[in-house]
Amino acid sequence: MVLKQVRYRNWLSKGITYLVLSVIALVMLLPLLWLVSTAFKGQENLFPSTASQGSALENIVFFFKQFFPSDPTWRNFPSVWQQEPLFGQYFLNSLLVSSLTVTLNVLFSSLAAYPLARLDFKGKDLIFAVVVSTIMIPFQIVMIPLYVLAVELGLKNTYLGVIFPSIASAFGIFLLRQAFQGVPKELEEAARIDGCNDLGIWWHVMLPSVRPALITLAIFVFIGSWGEFLWPLIILDQPEYYTLPLGVSKLSSAFSNNFRLVAAGSLISIAPILLFFLIMQRYIVPSEAGSGVKG
Repeated sequence: MVLKQVRYRNWLSKGITYLVLSVIALVMLLPLLWLVSTAFKGQENLFPSTASQGSALENIVFFFKQFFPSDPTWRNFPSVWQQEPLFGQYFLNSLLVSSLTVTLNVLFSSLAAYPLARLDFKGKDLIFAVVVSTIMIPFQIVMIPLYVLAVELGLKNTYLGVIFPSIASAFGIFLLRQAFQGVPKELEEAARIDGCNDLGIWWHVMLPSVRPALITLAIFVFIGSWGEFLWPLIILDQPEYYTLPLGVSKLSSAFSNNFRLVAAGSLISIAPILLFFLIMQRYIVPSEAGSGVKG
């Protein structure tokens, strides 16, 4: 009898926990679901009047009825490309900028993290502390001097100018340094016996051993780069170099009364992020190279 009561309490506790988490998840996802619903709506009113004199339950039912499109259509998506001729260029610009940003950030962050994790030299801890402390500095503080530097280097209205602030990051250096420190020293010693120098050890031993950390950093950098709005807005003033967030903002200004097109354009901009995450998440698994030492 006591065992049944304990099982019942455990079941009730888990049920309440899952219910609360489900409600929180629904509340968090509601704006995204409404965006999806708006993108597929036809000519029906996007903001219908509520059941004014109805009860609270009737208003909730009325809201959810209006949530689903009565006449779903795909026309909003091709309309975005037709009515904004440069939208395809915005998409390609974001793809190019995000790909280069991920490649350069992972490369330079790993090159900076390796000596901070595995080599012994004076001032190593101080350098690492200074690098990590820059995480606490808001971008708005360095925005103006960074813009002046980019203009003086001739990077205004260029793809490299958009990439420039993100070619390395303190977060990436911190993440990869911690990952490098977890690689067994025996692998490094074996590589040195085989004649590898520091650069060879970094490339042939360290990078394969911390592949999950590299993939994690790549996902974070891609999401941040793809959705970056402020810096491209500052460094770019020619529409042919605009990235997708700037394009969606322009779309919102051009079609402020047609929220269906704005919603469709926003969904198009979100899709590559979800696709990239779904492709890369299966690689976030412990690497065999990191545990390749027999006890």
